[in-house]
Amino acid sequence: MTRTQVGIVGAGPAGLFLAEFLRQAGIDAVVVEARDREYVQQRVRAGVLEQGSVEAMEQLGVADRLHREGLVHEGFELLFEGERHRIDMQALCGRAITVYGQQEVVKDLIDRRLEVGGALHFDCSDVALHGLDTDTPSITYVKEGEPFELQCDFIAGCDGFHGVSRPSIPEGVLTVYERVYPFAWLGILARAAPANEELIYANTPRGFALYSMRNPQVTRLYLQVPPDEDIARWPDERIWSELHARLETGAGDDFAVNEGEIFEKGVTPMRSFVVEPMQYGRLFLCGDAAHIVPPTGAKGLNVAVADVQNLSEALIAFYARGDRAQLDGYTERCLRKVWRVQHFSWFMTSMMHQPPGRDPFEEKLQISQLKYVTSSHAAMVSLAENYAGLPRT
Repeated sequence: MTRTQVGIVGAGPAGLFLAEFLRQAGIDAVVVEARDREYVQQRVRAGVLEQGSVEAMEQLGVADRLHREGLVHEGFELLFEGERHRIDMQALCGRAITVYGQQEVVKDLIDRRLEVGGALHFDCSDVALHGLDTDTPSITYVKEGEPFELQCDFIAGCDGFHGVSRPSIPEGVLTVYERVYPFAWLGILARAAPANEELIYANTPRGFALYSMRNPQVTRLYLQVPPDEDIARWPDERIWSELHARLETGAGDDFAVNEGEIFEKGVTPMRSFVVEPMQYGRLFLCGDAAHIVPPTGAKGLNVAVADVQNLSEALIAFYARGDRAQLDGYTERCLRKVWRVQHFSWFMTSMMHQPPGRDPFEEKLQISQLKYVTSSHAAMVSLAENYAGLPRT
């Protein structure tokens, strides 16, 4: 048996951010991850960092590569009825976003963790949590065929929606709030230079499309498809044809999608999901273990960072002064941002997608909403500050 102050389950962004926040405060933590390092560093997820997430990386001293390679966007565009409308976040709310892939954030944090000699264990199987309602919770796991037990003061469940942390909480403790959307995103990565400097969110009669990028050589593109869509029905030629049809207006606009080698594609279902409370005994849920948002608002990674900032501050207060107030109030503080983010993600999703069976009345309402948020200064400010990121508390 080994001992640590905080056991962290999961080496995604939430777990790695938390580990570094705690390390810099002199709090010992061990990170246990079921997957191998290569898998964790290569899985493609979010690509938009709110200014608050960028500032968190700066605070931790891991933002050098982000500032060299990240793409700062001061605005984004909404396309509907054949016209593009720019939302100038910098002018409207004084903030911007940075396009920098989640896998790059993870690489930076793993490099830091290993550089400083922090405990980080990959390829751990049979991970299980024990004694969550006691003063000595523990994590058991198997690595390279050998069983281990890690005794902790606290456990942070940062292992995502499908991890073991949330199911370790006894039945009846959690209340689940969920909405499953009747569409999905077909996403691709292509070796093609971005044809636009900022993201384009497109509402079209053919369905939603998103024009994004990862760096000056790679574009990230999405198409709305049915949730049960078979990726085999989408050869490269069909994908490019549909992207051209949804994103190129032709009405005096010379924008054209650049094509290139598609080196990754997949279909992602869309859901909203929250559990309350986000804690039980000495287990605290962070990130996707506690909540999922549809990707339309680009919030998943950012709200996970906010969670672990709240948790790290609470743990620092506990170890510095024996103060449990912030630990006890962890759920309440997190949920203020979680539900704001849920609403914004639902709002963007509802405004931009074509639900199956949509009637003409709903179509008129949707277009009316789009016209309002691109013409009213007050509405544009609200849209800009929510997209760029509101304070976490």
